[in-house]
Amino acid sequence: MLKNILPRGRSRSLNRTQKAAIAGVGTLGAAAVALTAVPASGQSTTSEAAPTAKVEYSTKQIKDVDAGVTGQLAGASQKVAAIDAKKEAASNKATTAKKAVEKHETKKSTSRSAERTEVKKAAKSYPDNLDGWIREARAILSKHDIPGTYDGIHRNVMRESSGNPKAINDWDINAINGIPSKGLLQVIPPTFKAYHVPGTSWDIYDPVANIAAACNYAADKYGTMDNVDSAY
Repeated sequence: MLKNILPRGRSRSLNRTQKAAIAGVGTLGAAAVALTAVPASGQSTTSEAAPTAKVEYSTKQIKDVDAGVTGQLAGASQKVAAIDAKKEAASNKATTAKKAVEKHETKKSTSRSAERTEVKKAAKSYPDNLDGWIREARAILSKHDIPGTYDGIHRNVMRESSGNPKAINDWDINAINGIPSKGLLQVIPPTFKAYHVPGTSWDIYDPVANIAAACNYAADKYGTMDNVDSAY
């Protein structure tokens, strides 16, 4: 402890020199205390190193994430495969449908070609007159199981048109309604269209086509043209 070095009875105020002296003494004291803490050997000592904490790492979460990603990729692959399968099935279906249409069109074309060939052959086989028209028409009707004898057809032709394939009725109720009867057997256009026989012309004035359509209509309404004895 430092004793009060100021004489009694004097002012306790310190000048600058005195303050510096006191500060120096304090510094020396602190240094002395510090020296006593240094070991006698002059070697410094270090504190024992703190033990290192052991950190444990877990791969469970990584495995879980990996499994989740793998599952999502597998699911996506399955969806893609399903979409591809649907596309392939649709493509196969479209191809099958296309082939079916092509087959149908080929068959249809072949059938039409055969019909035209039959018509041409028939045209070459029969004379171009009423007798030839009736016989040619009956040959076509027999292929479609449509009845009608030569005499029954001839009789009705003579009554309806006198054998004129260009005959037209311009005075009866059908003519008044705008659908006059035409041809050898005086058939109106709607009836000709509805009862047209395959293998014949679509021209209502064609004698063979007119006879065939009229006989087809008579067979449906009266059983056969042979049963017709008046306007029908």
